[in-house]
Amino acid sequence: MQNKFLQPIPSSLEAMRKFSETYAQRTGTVFCVDPSVTAVVIEGLARHKDDYGSPLCPCRHYEDKSIEVLNTYWNCPCVPMRERKECHCMLFLSPDNEFAGTNQEIDAKTITDLIK
Repeated sequence: MQNKFLQPIPSSLEAMRKFSETYAQRTGTVFCVDPSVTAVVIEGLARHKDDYGSPLCPCRHYEDKSIEVLNTYWNCPCVPMRERKECHCMLFLSPDNEFAGTNQEIDAKTITDLIK
């Protein structure tokens, strides 16, 4: 069952927040200078986790999201991110990227405030 208009389950949102922080720290990447970009992407990952069981990249168009999840190419971290550190969603940015901030952390309250 898809929840296109509902907020993600809080535990999924928290899991994706923690995943994003850990992955940024592990890869030496940072979040976007605009925290609303980070919040919306984490929300999208959580929603896809709720709807499809996997954090499919929320910033792309898919003909069939269920098939894309099974293919795993765009499941976060997607193949372009893992192989070339290219994040289409701007969640994980190299520090020299023009949109890079300095943070590798975002608190749950900030996310919830920004996605409302």
